[in-house]
Amino acid sequence: MAASSGEAFGRLLAEVGLPPEQLARLLNECAERHGRAERLHAKTPYKWKRGDVPRSPWPSLVAAVLSEHAQQTITLEELGWPDDGCEATPASAGLELPWSSAGALRAVDVVSDADGMTHRRMFLTLLGSALTSPAHEWLLARSPSDVTSTGGRPLTEEVVDHLDAVTASLRRMDDNLGGGQTLGLVRQHLATVVGMLRERSYSDAVGRRLHAAAGELLRLAGWLSFDDGHHSRAQRFWIAGLYQANAAGDRGLGANILGFMSCQAKDLGQVRQAVTLAETARASYPATSPKVTAILDLRAAEAYANERSVPETRRALDNAFDRLTDNRSEHGDPDWSYWIDEAQAHAQAGYCHVRLGDWPRARDHLRTALRLQGDQCSREGALRKTLLATTYVRQSHPDLDKAIALGDQAVQTLTGQVTSARCGKHVHNLVGALGPYRRNPAVRRFCDDARTLVTESTA
Repeated sequence: MAASSGEAFGRLLAEVGLPPEQLARLLNECAERHGRAERLHAKTPYKWKRGDVPRSPWPSLVAAVLSEHAQQTITLEELGWPDDGCEATPASAGLELPWSSAGALRAVDVVSDADGMTHRRMFLTLLGSALTSPAHEWLLARSPSDVTSTGGRPLTEEVVDHLDAVTASLRRMDDNLGGGQTLGLVRQHLATVVGMLRERSYSDAVGRRLHAAAGELLRLAGWLSFDDGHHSRAQRFWIAGLYQANAAGDRGLGANILGFMSCQAKDLGQVRQAVTLAETARASYPATSPKVTAILDLRAAEAYANERSVPETRRALDNAFDRLTDNRSEHGDPDWSYWIDEAQAHAQAGYCHVRLGDWPRARDHLRTALRLQGDQCSREGALRKTLLATTYVRQSHPDLDKAIALGDQAVQTLTGQVTSARCGKHVHNLVGALGPYRRNPAVRRFCDDARTLVTESTA
């Protein structure tokens, strides 16, 4: 059996055109995306070609990576390997549901039930067209005409006000603690909201507010998971959130979820999909809130910056800043848009110019963001300092002293106060940029100090 399994693996590897070393790199990236700590040596796939059978979770990951490159399903049986006990399935599994209030409630059940089975089930991060499919379905779906419930004790608008106040406090808790420490509380509150949707009676207006509350909590849970480096779990929360946004008839909430999906897509290297998601969000929103419109414009700018599309990036940034100056009283901004202000807009503009390699513009925006920011010992403060440090390293005449001073401040925040794997990745990028200067004692000391944070963010 060993020889036949090696032959089958080698044949399939050749058919998709992947050298063993490249497969090992792709498998490590896949493991990282799914929060797995295991890593392969670049030469390990040669052992599989000779007939060795990989340990879990590598058989399932190999089947997933080869299927992606072959654009058809490749099974463990075809590879000649036994079941490794790891059920690998797309992040959208179980979420092909009716776009109704019942479908929205079922979506919450799916993402809650399956998450407790992670010891034997692994959800594969959606890539390519699978990433944008939920967005297109949501865009075309019709909101239910009535979500009134007649079962159970009556529920008033005042109770929903209290639920929304708890959600608001959880959002602000995330600002200061990061994703890893807040998700459990968000899930508990989501269970409370969904319990009321199931068990209480309420009017159509109250029902839509409850669905919107559940959708925002799912959006927040997805963001916390993404910030903590769990991409497939984030996608499942966001897809379930789209069902709730549709049941609520809340286009702004749905568009905001698509904006976060776009943000994740660019981090996954799915640049074209990031643009598609951002533009779908912009096209679907009726622009009734300047803040929400600015958020969506900034998401589009980030996507275009990663695509290196300079005119589109600058146009989206200009639109965003124009929207933020629109303070007419007739506009109502949802509470979840509280975080977008001039400082955050400058920070995201700075990020865009970093991606475009325009160091002076990036530096101007990031300095402004830090000047306007109140609490610089936060996740966003650490991110802005890391990006600003990168501009000092990447400019034609590097200023290592300024870069290291900013990097030290960021590392101190991320190791002492805030948990964020996403920010850790940016520190990892800064350490990489400093690589050519490792002979400098200060650079070497900083890279050593950042080692633990960088290791945790890439594990």
